[in-house]
Amino acid sequence: MEPMQLKDFVRALDPASLPRVLRVCSGVYFQGSIYEISGNECCLSTGDLIKVTQICLQKVICESLRMGETMELTPNFQGHFSPLTCSQSYGNLEELIAATKQSSKPLPVFFVSSYSISIKNNVVPEDQPLLLEAVEMHLGTCCARCVLSTGAKQVTLHLPLSQKGLFWIWEPGVPRTLLQAVQEPALRDRPVTCPTLPWSSVILKPQYEVQAVMQMRRTIVKIPSTLEVDVEDVTASSQHIHFIQPLLLSEVLAWRGPFPVPMEILEVPDGPRIFLSPWADSLQQGQRLWIYGQASPHWRVLASSKGRKVPRHFLISGAYQGKLRRRPREFPTAYDLLSAFQPGQPLRVVAMRDCDGEEEENPEFTSLAVGDRLEVVGSGQACGTQGRDTEVLVCQRLSDQAEEEECEEDQGRILLPVYFPGSFVEEMNDGRRYILEDLIVQFSLPCEVKVVAKDTSHPDDPLPSFLGLRLEEKITEPFLVVSLDSEPGMCFEIPPRWLDLTVAEAEGQPSQPAGPPPIATVEEMTEAFYYNLRKLSACNDQPPPPRPPKRQGTTGQNRPNSREGTIEFSQVLGLEQQPLLPEPKTKTLPEFSKDSSNVHSRFPAHKGLMPTEPNTWDPDKEDHDYEEIHAHLRKTI
Repeated sequence: MEPMQLKDFVRALDPASLPRVLRVCSGVYFQGSIYEISGNECCLSTGDLIKVTQICLQKVICESLRMGETMELTPNFQGHFSPLTCSQSYGNLEELIAATKQSSKPLPVFFVSSYSISIKNNVVPEDQPLLLEAVEMHLGTCCARCVLSTGAKQVTLHLPLSQKGLFWIWEPGVPRTLLQAVQEPALRDRPVTCPTLPWSSVILKPQYEVQAVMQMRRTIVKIPSTLEVDVEDVTASSQHIHFIQPLLLSEVLAWRGPFPVPMEILEVPDGPRIFLSPWADSLQQGQRLWIYGQASPHWRVLASSKGRKVPRHFLISGAYQGKLRRRPREFPTAYDLLSAFQPGQPLRVVAMRDCDGEEEENPEFTSLAVGDRLEVVGSGQACGTQGRDTEVLVCQRLSDQAEEEECEEDQGRILLPVYFPGSFVEEMNDGRRYILEDLIVQFSLPCEVKVVAKDTSHPDDPLPSFLGLRLEEKITEPFLVVSLDSEPGMCFEIPPRWLDLTVAEAEGQPSQPAGPPPIATVEEMTEAFYYNLRKLSACNDQPPPPRPPKRQGTTGQNRPNSREGTIEFSQVLGLEQQPLLPEPKTKTLPEFSKDSSNVHSRFPAHKGLMPTEPNTWDPDKEDHDYEEIHAHLRKTI
């Protein structure tokens, strides 16, 4: 096939013959853009191969033959078009009659004029069909005898053969819609008439959008047919060419099959690794994969190991079939107890440390001793000494004589403010073994468990080796089941949201696996990726960590809390009480007055310590030696 302009190729293209492979013979470059403008390709290089898959009509340009004016028509234009018999126009009637005789068409024939004709008292409007009946002499002049039909009246006119104008042979045809007119090969570049348009005859010039596939282009390329580029049809000689169309794994998620599908990795996204599993190192350019479709179920559980200095983090599939046994949960504060409490589910705990109650705030704020047994009843409000309501945790004190003590509920009920710095361990007697799916249905997360039997489908299950696991959150995210072509013995699951590989269908026909191999249901994550997951909105259902409110003492003075307010409450509880620092020498300290308007402490106050005198700094003194003070304190510590 000889090279031709793209617009000519598209107009002559039969949509039933698609797809067609074209080679660009003369490229085009649109200055200022390398790829596309408004979604349409505007730059093609000489030698590029294009696989045309579809053409779509965008609009039709109507060009008036006489005036040279143009008009745009949308594809849903409602007018009807009638073709003219011949695309040839004639400058006078003599040429038209001569052409009629050469075509062996007998008279009479219809013709139209692009200009109005005035003769005697009659005016023939432009585009008004005239019937040419014969050629005869009239008043000594060779004339064409024509009949003008205007409604029920017919007028015979004698037009001299030398009558000049722009004449067209016209034969009434079946009216066509715009789409039919532009798709009719016989009407290509031939004049047509439409009563809806302001002109007698027009040429239809359709403009298409060509949808094609190009090498290494991830999306469908859209090319306007008006792009000034020459192409050549090389479909017959290009049957062996495979057009590589890159895909993202997130796009493969939308596929409905058939699976498995062989893929080859074209590109791996940049960034730190997210999984520590062995297969993560194999995800490199050129690696072939088998994709088996979406994993089921879609939910996963985030878990962290316990019993080691450095915890390890795992993503456990909902299909995990290992056996788990519940372990007692630990609660550093009363706030955590309140968060874990669910109405209708008893929650009993044991205090693990001695804690003094805030009896100056409220006499009902009770102290606890190691070994005290409590049952959480619910939440409530209590009034403090300053008249402010404080959120509290309502508990029932238990003892070893449960039957005798629980009968006296009014005497055993205590109140704990939510910021109460206690340390509690859940009291439980549950020896049953659960699978993961049943466990998260019956109990709320987070939950402490011990894996007592590994998942038999996962020989390298690492979870039973830990003393305990903390199941943190349940997340719902689609995964793809994938296996390496070089190691088809084990499948793993890839989350396209966080590991969106660029792949392409593998060339050739690699040997298809006999069946889906077992799936690794546990994947170890990096610490950075684990905390990124914890920050997601789907994993951020819990309220913020507790922080004690700024409280006022009975004297109305502000307690020193300048440093406590900047530390999370759970961190403060983990600090052991430090012994009181010895008082520095008087001569090295600044003088203090009894005015307590500006009271600051360099050290946070601790429960059970002897109160110290408030120190007020006198700004009028200029002989302070701050370096000597800090040096003395370091020596004392």
